[in-house]
Amino acid sequence: MKFIERFAVAMAAGVLAAVLIPSSFAKAQTFTGIVSDAMCGAKHMMPGDDAACLRACVKKGSNYALVVGDKVYTLDAKDKATLDKLDKLAAAKATVTGQASGDTIDVSSVAPAK
Repeated sequence: MKFIERFAVAMAAGVLAAVLIPSSFAKAQTFTGIVSDAMCGAKHMMPGDDAACLRACVKKGSNYALVVGDKVYTLDAKDKATLDKLDKLAAAKATVTGQASGDTIDVSSVAPAK
């Protein structure tokens, strides 16, 4: 390999490492708010109680969400235990721990808020 080619490969590897390494060490954050769904957000549209609306929306494909003040975060929860906890906490105050990226939280844990 010529020097220029080796240099280009080394630079590309350096740039890739600079992008990937910090994101793998990103610190988890804790958010406390009301469990909702991404379609309805802070205001549920179906008549009746908010928990029933939330569950119906999730059943139709909406993701769970967490309403924190005026902000609505979509919850990226993949494992069944976390999804079950979110279902039990439907329309209730919860504490979610995870990594936020824009308006989405990659959920690592969920618990009832104290």
